[in-house]
Amino acid sequence: MTDAFALLGEERRPWINADALKDRFQAMSGPLHPDRFHGAPEAERTAVGHRYADLNSAYQTLKEPRDRLLHLLELELGGKPKDIQRIPPGTMDLFVEVGQTCRDCDEFLKKKAAATSPMLRLQVMQAGMEWMDRLLDLQGRIRAAGDTLGSELSGLNPIWASAPPVGTADRAAALPLERLEQIYRALSYVARWTSQLQERIVQLAV
Repeated sequence: MTDAFALLGEERRPWINADALKDRFQAMSGPLHPDRFHGAPEAERTAVGHRYADLNSAYQTLKEPRDRLLHLLELELGGKPKDIQRIPPGTMDLFVEVGQTCRDCDEFLKKKAAATSPMLRLQVMQAGMEWMDRLLDLQGRIRAAGDTLGSELSGLNPIWASAPPVGTADRAAALPLERLEQIYRALSYVARWTSQLQERIVQLAV
């Protein structure tokens, strides 16, 4: 498995400053951009293209917290974590609320599509504004939950910095991998819920 952290010269850690990571990627990949080698021999162009693609893939993996955590877990565990679809602790209330809200909103959207008379359309428009506020409020609370998880990730960095070296037998036991997996699963749900709500917000706005 390719270590995206090592490829970009980053220490293994749960939280990375997005701007600093982008600067590092641009500094490393800029001299390798394919446009700089359009006149080079084919073998050189191919080698540079592979190197550029590898750096870009590593950057895409590390820039998004959810993808970064999955990659970090795979590196530390030697494979994909199990039960990643299980609802993480502390998110059940949001899980239930988002599910019920989406179902109720879908029923409203059906009524909206079926409204034909001017009176019904006016009523639907007013109700639609209330639904928009409700969805935006829930989306904001989900975003806040994601921000809280991001802050927790930052607080885990010192544990990784002080852990035994990569490859040693006691490294995994020194790392809070179970909690990292829980945060990964929670961030996955945050992304899914945000997308589900945004889809309905767009439908309401039409």
